[in-house]
Amino acid sequence: MHIYLDNAATTPIEKEVLEAMAPYFGHAFGNPSSIHSHGRQARSAIENARKTVARLLNCSPSEIFFTSGATEADNLALTGSVFSLGIKNIITSPIEHHAVLHTAEWLDKKSFSKMHLVDINEKGNVRMESLENLLSENPGCLVSLMHGNNEIGNMLNLQEVSGLCIKYNALFHSDTVQTIGHFPFDLQKVKLDFLVGSAHKFHGPKGIGFIYINAQNKIEPIIHGGSQERNMRGGTENVAGAVGLAKALEIACQDIDSKRNYLTELKTHFIQKLKQEIPGIEFNGDCLSEFSLPHVISITTPKHEVNEMLLFNLDIEKISVSGGSACTSGAVAGSHVLNALGIEEDRGVVRFSLSKYNTLEEIDRTVFMLAGFFN
Repeated sequence: MHIYLDNAATTPIEKEVLEAMAPYFGHAFGNPSSIHSHGRQARSAIENARKTVARLLNCSPSEIFFTSGATEADNLALTGSVFSLGIKNIITSPIEHHAVLHTAEWLDKKSFSKMHLVDINEKGNVRMESLENLLSENPGCLVSLMHGNNEIGNMLNLQEVSGLCIKYNALFHSDTVQTIGHFPFDLQKVKLDFLVGSAHKFHGPKGIGFIYINAQNKIEPIIHGGSQERNMRGGTENVAGAVGLAKALEIACQDIDSKRNYLTELKTHFIQKLKQEIPGIEFNGDCLSEFSLPHVISITTPKHEVNEMLLFNLDIEKISVSGGSACTSGAVAGSHVLNALGIEEDRGVVRFSLSKYNTLEEIDRTVFMLAGFFN
């Protein structure tokens, strides 16, 4: 039995999603920009997918743009704000995804805008008083804070941050990659200027994502060469990908509360077993809190010589987990998120991330194997 517990990195694609995509690899292969019947068929598929995403987020289809993934979408939000909307200051946090941090750092290095880092507490949560202080000093800026942290599971109160942004006339961008498909979104109730998602995080295909851009914001593209996506992104559209993304999101949003409750039950059981079987284990971030991602658990293991080969040993036992963000796997440098939290270098760190396909039996076996390394 192979156990997959790295769903924050990517998820297995749904059978129904593959079935929905299949025609656009076969007979419905037309280019959406072509005016003949094959092209019109592809164009219709793209626009129907756009309408589905918009309906699920309660926004206008004209505010949804398909991208190659969330990294491109994050880049578009930040650079578009600076180059098209005149943003001179960007407020973000030290534990954002590199798609945001590296973009903000580049804009700062080139003197296009200045980056400001909000303070976080010992658990990795944004200190709201620090955010308000920065906003009061830099009104009319861009705030870029992720909804759910991919490494430690911390969640941001979107409504509270949105309220502060409105108060100080700031734009608000949120990377919602880890929360789309797990929590309902209503963009008529919570004001955001930019929101991004990626299909392969909610059982859709890789290589396709989207960005919501509030209709009040008119920004320039970062990919030129065509008029696709209403002049927002040059290049022939990924028709099958867009269809797959919309279908995956539609499935994810069906019985969304019961699915989230199931993940919470798995997570609670997982935490209890880890505490019981591995003395000295610590939990990173705020994952023990109710206000955290239901599918992410980050642990620090006791000091032990096995830590150096921990992930490798779990892989031998056919258990797939992560030591941090998959986007930096293989890098020599440690996780910037864990570094920001001050995790000791000689401790082992494991991130478990669940999906609706995981079972209690898989969790029990994982804890049994992990505990065996330390006992």
